[in-house]
Amino acid sequence: MALDDPQPAKRPAIQSLRLLLPYLRPYALRVAGATTALLIAAGLVLGLGQGVRQLIDRGFGHGSAAELDTAALGMFAVVALLAVATYSRYYLVSWLGERVAADLRRDVFNKVLTLSPDFFETARTGDILSRMTADVAVLQALTGSAISQWVRSVLMTTGALTMLVITSSKLAGIVVVVVPVVIVPVILFGRCEKKLSKLQQERIADLGAQAEETVSFMRTVQAFTHEAIDRRNYAAATEAFMNVALRRIRVRAILILIVIMLGFGAITFSLWVGGRDVLAGRITGGELSAFVFYAILVATSGATISELWGEVQRAAGAADRVLELLAERPGIVTAPVPTPFPSPVVGRIEFADVDFRYPARPAMPALDGVSFSIAPGEMVALVGPSGAGKTTVMQLLLRFYDPQSGRITVDGIDIASADPTALRRLIAQVAQDPVIFSTNARENIRYGRPDATDDEVHAAAEAAAADFIADLPQGFDTFLGEKGVRLSGGQRQRIAIARAILRDSPILLLDEATSALDAESERAVQHALAVLAVNRTTLVIAHRLATVRRADRIIVMDQGRIVAIGRHDDLVTQGGLYAHLASLQFGPA
Repeated sequence: MALDDPQPAKRPAIQSLRLLLPYLRPYALRVAGATTALLIAAGLVLGLGQGVRQLIDRGFGHGSAAELDTAALGMFAVVALLAVATYSRYYLVSWLGERVAADLRRDVFNKVLTLSPDFFETARTGDILSRMTADVAVLQALTGSAISQWVRSVLMTTGALTMLVITSSKLAGIVVVVVPVVIVPVILFGRCEKKLSKLQQERIADLGAQAEETVSFMRTVQAFTHEAIDRRNYAAATEAFMNVALRRIRVRAILILIVIMLGFGAITFSLWVGGRDVLAGRITGGELSAFVFYAILVATSGATISELWGEVQRAAGAADRVLELLAERPGIVTAPVPTPFPSPVVGRIEFADVDFRYPARPAMPALDGVSFSIAPGEMVALVGPSGAGKTTVMQLLLRFYDPQSGRITVDGIDIASADPTALRRLIAQVAQDPVIFSTNARENIRYGRPDATDDEVHAAAEAAAADFIADLPQGFDTFLGEKGVRLSGGQRQRIAIARAILRDSPILLLDEATSALDAESERAVQHALAVLAVNRTTLVIAHRLATVRRADRIIVMDQGRIVAIGRHDDLVTQGGLYAHLASLQFGPA
């Protein structure tokens, strides 16, 4: 299921935040510590109201300096304890936010690593990155700040309302009447904000996807003078994001407006009524001051609740998106009890009546009844026009996909019953478009075998005719740039070949491995590959037939089917598609 597909059912507003519970559970002691500190701080703040009452009634009312000093010292003690409790709450909650976010990012990244290539055919890279970064950042803000503030505000509102009733039930009634009127818009506007928050996160993903694609292919953008169109498209995407953001801000602002007007309006009215009661002697000045203190707590905490409720709804939208990614199931599933490969693996490969269609193109067969076998140590070439199914054969052998029917075996083991990781350890690959990582030359080659020594890395580079590395500014420690941008196409390919040589696997896959090399380098690499292929099963894809003339056998493919198998000279003699391709490249026989 693609990430942007419509969901069959919507989760309740807050249910998706249960995502955080498994990440908080390992840190239960810190959660308990933060909760304790929060409760203590809330209780101390409520205690300040009684301190104000004592300070006014016993200090000012009695005209006693001693009682004023005692009340002031008591207030200082409460304030000191409040500072310590607030520090503890802030530190523990912030720690939890950072820790939970780190664990969640790790698990999301690990999940992405398990997904099969069919998922990435429809998912957008920018959207995946947005879920791993922006959405997790929203959840971090919730865990590391908003939740504790929201709980604190709820406790403060409840406690302050209780103290209001104790102080003056008459005045408290005025404030209590307003509370339900405030809660209703908080719920209604909160639901609306959740929907807008999720939509806003999706628009951020759109921006990220467009920017990532443009930056990655900047040379193509500039070569085709596409800058103006990309500016216009990005500006349109930015405005789409802004429109959603402004709608969410407007909803939040209206909610805050309602809460403040009703809350502080009730306080103002209560002060007017309370002032008349003080003048009439029905309550003391200290009681009215305490009432004002608690009423302000109710109003400010209520406003905070309404504001933080929007953050909770926004986080629920982010959690929905993260859960969608975590709920993705890989198309390639490891068997409960994987079948092990024999030891040692000799590299016998067999395709038996294999049919396959790509998930994104179900109407177009990529392979149609393909059957062939490759003996251990044999070099077999796949040739044919673009779209014939050559690369698909390699992708199925690597088990990036499973065929709809037929069997693929390695040393007699059906790879569908084997562990994909164990299978891929048996294979070294050089792709047509080599991947160079954003690190130095040494680590790019060592990617094929992370435990290799520096001497082994250097030997692999020499075997791949990658002598240019010695001329780089820092040799093997030279940073190769984002995606190897500092290298030529031929240099990138030689790095990839060195990586495959270092891997030293019994099966070797070469997909146009020498296509970007000049004639001299190609001869050197062909010699290296010939040495490497000894006692290894080698499957070669090549459009340039000169590179496969010495293959043990050549499999000719067209439109997902095998149309001929033989050696170069025999296939040329037979005529047909291979002879036609050979005449195009070598001229008439």
